[in-house]
Amino acid sequence: MSVCDVIIMGAGGRMGQTLAGLASADPNFRLAGVVERPQNAASLDKYDCVKGTNMEDVFAKLPGATVIDFTAPEASLASANMGVRLGNPVVIGTTGFTNDQMLELEEAAKVGLVFWAPNMSVGVNTLLAVLPKLVQALGPAYDMEITEIHHNKKADAPSGTAIKLGQCLASAAGRDYDATRKYCREGIVGARTPEEIGIVAVRGGDVVGDHTVYFLGPGERIEVTHRAHSRETFAQGALRAARWLGSQKPGKLHSMAEMLK
Repeated sequence: MSVCDVIIMGAGGRMGQTLAGLASADPNFRLAGVVERPQNAASLDKYDCVKGTNMEDVFAKLPGATVIDFTAPEASLASANMGVRLGNPVVIGTTGFTNDQMLELEEAAKVGLVFWAPNMSVGVNTLLAVLPKLVQALGPAYDMEITEIHHNKKADAPSGTAIKLGQCLASAAGRDYDATRKYCREGIVGARTPEEIGIVAVRGGDVVGDHTVYFLGPGERIEVTHRAHSRETFAQGALRAARWLGSQKPGKLHSMAEMLK
């Protein structure tokens, strides 16, 4: 395969620097461009590639280069729409999108190459494939709950991964996720209903990302945990997605599940 040119959005941030470093070190990729907000423009000085604070200018100088964006929902939507307009495939690992924003992302993917995953880890996506088997084998006698832990700088809660895990559990159990999920319990809320799926978000320190799914049944419980030790886990998945996306076609929002098949 040919070398994959990539443009890293938010290249001055923690995830952006990780992505840029891995792309620079891998002969299968070329760090072709980097973009940052104007107030962080100085963080781009160390990069020897096309750089700037205006995404349109950078994208236009690098036709066909794949954009990788782990920034924020509004910025990632702008990247997707700009990439579709200029012909740059876009890989997004951002979480915290509203339902309306997800619809906008799906619309962009109908006419351009767009990939989105709330978690780029191969391990997490393998877990998503396995969980439905547990749900179906254990049956309704087991209550399902989720906890997630992230660093103290994470802006959204619950994490996109926790939401995806909850949706996976609900789907496997034949439930409506939005109607049965519980993000907060406070006060005299009464006994837990059999249908609900609770999600608890913990924030602190520099935790990259821990997620645990609990199946709590009569006389026993099962805990399935995924722990990310490094941001490189997500960056490697995103680079893999960037390489894969170039051979796909527009028409739908591409995903990790699709790629791993």
